[in-house]
Amino acid sequence: MVHNALHAQVAETFDAPPDSVLWRKDFLLGVATAAYQIEGAVDEDGRLPSIWDTFSATPGKVLHGDTGAVACDHYHRWRDDVELIASLGVEAYRLSIAWPRVMDAAGRPNETGIAFYRNLLQALREKGIQTSVTLYHWDLPQHLEDAGGWRNRDTAYRFAEYADLMSRELAGLVDFWSTLNEPWCSAMHGYGTGHHAPGRTSVVEANQAMHHLLLGHGLALQALRRNDPASQKGIVINVGRGTTDGDTAADRRAAELFEMQHNDWVLDPLLKCRYPAALYEELWQDAAPPVHDGDLALIAAPLDFLGINYYFRTNVRADDNGGYVEVPLEGVERTQMGWEVHPDGLRDLLVGFHGRYANLPPIYITENGMACDDEVVDGQVVDGQRIAFLNRHLAAVDQAVKAGVDVRGYFIWSLMDNFEWAFGYERRFGIVHVDYATQRRTVKRSAQLVRDFLAQRRGRP
Repeated sequence: MVHNALHAQVAETFDAPPDSVLWRKDFLLGVATAAYQIEGAVDEDGRLPSIWDTFSATPGKVLHGDTGAVACDHYHRWRDDVELIASLGVEAYRLSIAWPRVMDAAGRPNETGIAFYRNLLQALREKGIQTSVTLYHWDLPQHLEDAGGWRNRDTAYRFAEYADLMSRELAGLVDFWSTLNEPWCSAMHGYGTGHHAPGRTSVVEANQAMHHLLLGHGLALQALRRNDPASQKGIVINVGRGTTDGDTAADRRAAELFEMQHNDWVLDPLLKCRYPAALYEELWQDAAPPVHDGDLALIAAPLDFLGINYYFRTNVRADDNGGYVEVPLEGVERTQMGWEVHPDGLRDLLVGFHGRYANLPPIYITENGMACDDEVVDGQVVDGQRIAFLNRHLAAVDQAVKAGVDVRGYFIWSLMDNFEWAFGYERRFGIVHVDYATQRRTVKRSAQLVRDFLAQRRGRP
């Protein structure tokens, strides 16, 4: 297990200075989950197999052979989970819809699957909780992958049909629609490194997938605007801070290239209507995306908001091929994932985007959090490292706001411990502990402090 407790910072209180943006009642504080990570019930009520069902059932792909077959059993326990969310006092809940649960292979609606989400969203609305719904959080129907998946341009059109169906069925129940979650991970880890489903390993295919994901986003955005005009529409991307401890010009360029492939690869087509040319000149020669006339204009349609997911920074140095190689720093705090805790990276990226993109939309931090090796002791989970992590990252957001960045909210990843993709159930990100054997939920100290802060904020004049 990768964990660096030696350098861990811990905290016992939730700290928000008097002038922090957190005290603003219009600054949204929420929690987040994703369908495959919590729902389970993978073969119930007409749900089709997804690429993650296939991938996690393949020996050697997921730690300990874990799968999302049961996960947190949210599909059956959603009413209790809504009560849990309400008990925390959070103002918004970010969830995703499982594409394989709501349509059959011919594209016909699965009414039972759609009703699950309609009932869930209505229950959240009745509790006064704002709803943030992601259409695609990585669980592509397997039959579409069999036809080429995101390498196949046709998948973008199938995604638009799915977006059209869901925005007609759920219109009026969703405050924030996100088309995609982290297309970088879907493209690079799914098709480039093989770390995620469907497990392919080609940088050419990764670039095909990225373009078709973004094309699907643009097409879906049209459907969302047509069918649910009162909602906010956007996309969620994961961003990474790249720095170097090297002292050469090549090392500094390596850090720039890291951020270019991690951030600009997605943001430039969305906000500048082009892919970064240097990517294909320096890093990925002969891997340019298959752009058709009109594609980039579709992709660059204006957004109501941009979701930003941030977790860590990566230290790199130049390799021998004009690219970069990761060189982990010694003596830094790391999470249970082995990721460096580096809140300044979030501030620096936000301020950098604000300076670089004149049309940067309002931002929501749609995921931020950390995995800890949490245990229930005497009915309590005291997650002091997570509390310190949240304090410092919220301070970084506040610094970005004071520097002029329009950040309007923050979602903790995640509501509860869940299936952490290739790392299975060992890595715990939740502010609520889940005992997977009993499905018992135990509210951690971090969640209690967030609840108490929000109660205090509501009570202020």
